[in-house]
Amino acid sequence: MIDTKTSVDREAAGAANNARPLFFIADLHLSEAIPKTVAAFEHFIEVTANDADSVFILGDLFEFWIGDDILDGPAADPRAGFARRMTRVMHTLSERGIGLYVMHGNRDFLLGKRFMKDAGALPLPDPFVITAFGKRVVLAHGDGLCTADRGYQGFRKFARNRFAQRLFLALPLDTRLGIGQRMRTKSEGARVTGVDAKYDVTRRAVSRLFMSSRTSTLIHGHTHRPAMHREVEGVRWVLPDWELDANTPRGGYLRLDGEGVRALPL
Repeated sequence: MIDTKTSVDREAAGAANNARPLFFIADLHLSEAIPKTVAAFEHFIEVTANDADSVFILGDLFEFWIGDDILDGPAADPRAGFARRMTRVMHTLSERGIGLYVMHGNRDFLLGKRFMKDAGALPLPDPFVITAFGKRVVLAHGDGLCTADRGYQGFRKFARNRFAQRLFLALPLDTRLGIGQRMRTKSEGARVTGVDAKYDVTRRAVSRLFMSSRTSTLIHGHTHRPAMHREVEGVRWVLPDWELDANTPRGGYLRLDGEGVRALPL
C-alpha cells in the first residue's frame, strides 16, 4: 500500500530529516472566484513558508484541474492566466531552497508532470510515509478513507485509471471545463444537503492505514472537518479547508517540528 521505492519518496524523506519545520495544507480549492483565499495562499507561500524546510499540499489545491494544457492557454483566457500565476508563486519556494510536494486530491487528480515542473514541485503518492523529527507520519488526501461512500470509491478508482485519464484529456479543453464545472456543482450539492457519515472516513479504513504504514501519526484532509482525533492506533490530524471569501472565514495549516504536530491559524 505504501510505495517506498521511488526517487520521489527518497527525496521527500531526505528533505523531511532537516531541522526546519514541515508545513502541511490541503483543500484550498483555489479558483479565480475566491480572491481572498487566493491572496491568503500567496501570502502563505511568500511569507509564512519562509520558516519551512518543505511544504506538503495534500490534495485539492484547486477547485478542479482539467489538464496541464490549461497552462498553454492564451493570455486573454483568465483561467489560463490564473493557472500560470499559481505555478509561478509556488515555484518561488524552490528558488528559496524550500521543498514543495503535491498530492492529488479528488478535485485535481489530473495535475501532471507539466504542472509539477512549472510549480517546482514533486508529486507524492497517496498514501505516503515520511520520517521527520523522530516520527513516522503517514500522509493522505483522505478521500480513499471514506469507504462508506461506495459510489464515490468506484468513481475514484475509475478516475485514477491512466487509460481513462488519457481519454478525458483527449477531449477539447472547453468540453473538459464544462464537465469539471458540472462535477463541482454536483459535489457541492451533496456536501450541502447532508452531513451523512458516508462522507467522513471510516474507522476500518483508518485502522488499516495505520497498520499497513506502521505509523502512529496520520495527517489528511478532504473531509473539511479539522480536528485532532485520538484513535486506537495513534493520532489522526484532519487539515482544515480554506475559505476566506465566505461570511465565516476559515483556514489553517499543520506544523511538524521537534515539538511535535501543531495546528496553526493563517
